[in-house]
Amino acid sequence: MSLFQSSAWQKSWWEIWGNTPGFRLVAPGENRRCGIYLDEYRWRNVVPIRCLQFVGTNYRRISTPRTEYNDLTSFYDALEPGRELTDLPWNEAVFRDIIDTTSEINRLQRLCLERGWLLRIVHQDTAYQIATDITFDEYLSSLGPNTRLRLFNRRKVLETVGPIELENFWPNKAQRFFERLNELHIVRWGEPCFEQRSLDFHLCFLSRIVEEGGRPELSVLFCDKSAISFLYNVVYEGRVYNIQAGYIEGFHRKLALGTLHLGYCIEAACSDPELNSFDLLAGDGKNENYKKRLANCEVPMVSLMVVRGRLLKLLYRLKH
Repeated sequence: MSLFQSSAWQKSWWEIWGNTPGFRLVAPGENRRCGIYLDEYRWRNVVPIRCLQFVGTNYRRISTPRTEYNDLTSFYDALEPGRELTDLPWNEAVFRDIIDTTSEINRLQRLCLERGWLLRIVHQDTAYQIATDITFDEYLSSLGPNTRLRLFNRRKVLETVGPIELENFWPNKAQRFFERLNELHIVRWGEPCFEQRSLDFHLCFLSRIVEEGGRPELSVLFCDKSAISFLYNVVYEGRVYNIQAGYIEGFHRKLALGTLHLGYCIEAACSDPELNSFDLLAGDGKNENYKKRLANCEVPMVSLMVVRGRLLKLLYRLKH
């Protein structure tokens, strides 16, 4: 199970977005599984859609923080005789960011074949991880020279600017951490990374994950007493999840601040015997796929659509 199937993530997501018109909870996210809900609406204000989805995801209507490493266990359980899903009038299901294993896909293919459902792949992606059950020196030696330079060797350049410090802003400075992260994202991307509901979600989630043994690490890198880089990490069940990052653009022409900051956090993870992985999750950088260069483990993910309604099956077949 990952951070995203924790009760803290699942409950907090549903509390923030579960009151969206048309949403109906089918199976809550509990017992370390993905919750499932039904999203009812009209596509292009015409075609009636009754779409099953994982709690933490939405395919067409709303944008929320990404929920990764899902699996179909809760879906199969809900299909058992006597369960609500058996008689629920859904005509589409979209299961996003499932860990792509042959057995998982084959089982769903067989089920769709048996029941006459249409199965479509709507997206494929890769999550990037760093195994930290090795020494940091061993990890560095596995990197290419340019990556090693950006991640570690140029610390010396940073140290010439001023003294280096790292501080965890959780819990007392959490609000300030996210405010500053939003400011940096507006500069880089033209918009904040967390609108108000997303911010409410993350603060609620972080408070709850502590109750499940998690440890928020709102890491701030200081140089000469100035905060220059921010990493939103959460430690959970032996893994560090890097959820978001932001840093001052153009701080120094020779430095990649975000990568340098990651280097400090990865080094700390390699030094902690209770940790086995530093998870960069899915997604690319703005200008390059820096995660691929840093990772020593890749996890393929796939997003699948199951179409059950006759009208929808016809529309999708005509479209493709």
